[in-house]
Amino acid sequence: MAEYYVKLEQLSVGYQGKALIKDINIAVEKGEIVTLIGPNGAGKSTILKSITRQLALIGGNVYFDQKKLNQYSYQDLSKKLAVVLTDRMRPELMTCHDVVATGRYPYTGRLGILSVEDENKVEEAMRAVHAEDLGSRDFNAISDGQRQRVLLARAICQEPEVIILDEPTSFLDVRHKLELLSILRNMAKSKKITVIMSLHEIDLAMKVSDKIICVKGDHIFRYGDPDEIFDEAMLRDLYDIDNGYFDPAFGSIELPAPEGSPRAFVISSGGSGLSVYRRLQKKGIPFAAGILYPNDIDYQLARLLAAEVICEEPFMPITESTLEKAKAVMAGCEMVINAGVPIGEANRLLADLIREAEEAGKLKSADSL
Repeated sequence: MAEYYVKLEQLSVGYQGKALIKDINIAVEKGEIVTLIGPNGAGKSTILKSITRQLALIGGNVYFDQKKLNQYSYQDLSKKLAVVLTDRMRPELMTCHDVVATGRYPYTGRLGILSVEDENKVEEAMRAVHAEDLGSRDFNAISDGQRQRVLLARAICQEPEVIILDEPTSFLDVRHKLELLSILRNMAKSKKITVIMSLHEIDLAMKVSDKIICVKGDHIFRYGDPDEIFDEAMLRDLYDIDNGYFDPAFGSIELPAPEGSPRAFVISSGGSGLSVYRRLQKKGIPFAAGILYPNDIDYQLARLLAAEVICEEPFMPITESTLEKAKAVMAGCEMVINAGVPIGEANRLLADLIREAEEAGKLKSADSL
């Protein structure tokens, strides 16, 4: 049976007594990574601030370890929960070591004096995020990526069972985004720390999360496993996308296909057409692709970027009727690009397609683009 460590029950959140999002019912297991996604202003930060007691609940309850949020003292809650928000703190005259050490304050006496054990935990937390060389540096003099690592080390230092992060990858370059999310993933799985965060990068959310919460309107739009959530149509509705696509097969954002009838015909398979499709798209040249199988990686991108895709049934030899259809489309194109196709028994008729394009003087190589 699932061990739910965080539970939101009929939760309503908002400001000044007015609910912006209502009836949130979500249960999170220990060691899960749960990510909130949704358009700007949807209320992701409002939910996170409400479950960390920075905003008063409008209605319902939040449970940590089967105990209501408002039943915890602030000191006890700080031993259960660590928070890393987007607010860019600017502590004066504090080194990175000093900032991380504040994570031990829930465990120190009134004077906030760290014991040898506390100091060891500070060093251990900094090693966990690869920030041990930053200890003596002024916190205000380091880069955004380094600052995020230090703040995460401070959260780790609290020895929490739940870490809440609001857009932790903001201001980070690709390397540091991946590094931060890898650290969170390792912590969640090795130490069973529950991670709840918001992300704008839906491709990263898809790859790192155990559960996804979609926030839009006055209710939770969708909640479930990434495989259920990251559907092209669902994400189009969530973000009101009308100027491109999210491709769940690649986990990528794609710009719209060039408009118009195909001017180029691309013959490809097994990934050889991907770069050609994108080059044609950048040049604004509408194209057709074929003959592809729906289980070919090229098909996954061609269905989004091509004006027309000629397909054959999976694992079946190309038929004469499909070949004739491809020839008809190819006849209306200015050029035919052979992106590189190994010819075998099943697709042997592609050789006829290539030969006809060459005889018509239309055949070009991918390098000619």
